[in-house]
Amino acid sequence: MGRTTGAAGTSEPKKKTRRTHRWRRVLLATLITGAVVVPLSGAARPEIPAPAPAALTPVTAATLDEAYAANRANAAEASRMAAAHGNRERAAADREMADPSRHFLSFDGRGPGLATEVFGDLPHADRIAVLVPGSDTSIDTYDRFRAAARALHDRLTREAPHGARTAVVAWLGYETPATVSTTVATAGRAEEAAPKLREFVRQLRALADRSGRQSRISLLCHSYGSVVCGRAASHLDVDDIALVGSPGTGADSAAGLHTPARVWAARGGDDWVAEVPHIRLDLLGTTVGFGTDPMSPSFGARVFAAGDGGHSDYFRPGSTSLTNLTRIVLGETSEVSHG
Repeated sequence: MGRTTGAAGTSEPKKKTRRTHRWRRVLLATLITGAVVVPLSGAARPEIPAPAPAALTPVTAATLDEAYAANRANAAEASRMAAAHGNRERAAADREMADPSRHFLSFDGRGPGLATEVFGDLPHADRIAVLVPGSDTSIDTYDRFRAAARALHDRLTREAPHGARTAVVAWLGYETPATVSTTVATAGRAEEAAPKLREFVRQLRALADRSGRQSRISLLCHSYGSVVCGRAASHLDVDDIALVGSPGTGADSAAGLHTPARVWAARGGDDWVAEVPHIRLDLLGTTVGFGTDPMSPSFGARVFAAGDGGHSDYFRPGSTSLTNLTRIVLGETSEVSHG
């Protein structure tokens, strides 16, 4: 699109103002109508049949290929079952995951679906990034999450110091909340996910130790995924935790996460999450909201630049945010540009 000049240029601030008001209305609608939306949306979604996950022994460098093959076979069977059930979209998504080029540490095609995909040579990686997704991420929408992981791995491969190996893990290890639901404004899903994330990172560390490597592990947490990381942080053996597009973590400060990891935060200039009220209220026995804005000075995170992107642009190729996330994963922290 061309540049807007002259009198037309004055419309841009008005557009931003309209976006701001729109997202405020969306948030209020979410909180007010969520009690109706959640049961209706749950009832409208038919269960998609799929096999139970493949039974696997703890993964080692020697058994990694076996795990990849077993999960691809499971995805292929899930595709056949979904097709027989008449769900062509899920059948196609599962079939793509069964492609011989894909590397899954885990796969579960039941319900919304869970999957953990690896990009790179995981057991020999010196720098490992684990991506934790936000709301509305499932097998049905997995391609956008995968695209983020691939973009990061491509950039890491180009930028890594000579001889250093990198890997990226796309960890869809929990059932994410729907964006328009009450679950997205509460920590319930994050509390369920936190022990799973802790166990996964423990297994990563064990894999690295058995390979004789002192790998750096960075956790990159997007949107509601930052709530998950906040809940898990105190028991995670990671070097860096980066919160992008975060509505909050549930903690009042980075120190409140009780982690020795460096805590980073960034938000794009056009990210609607900036308009989410940073509150924490007890309503009818449920805590709504996630407290202090990780971008605020009082939180105490290392704020880095994310450019002018929107909520889904943090891993966009060529973006400021992807450049800085790459530097964080590589341990080049002095090169990170500050926001």
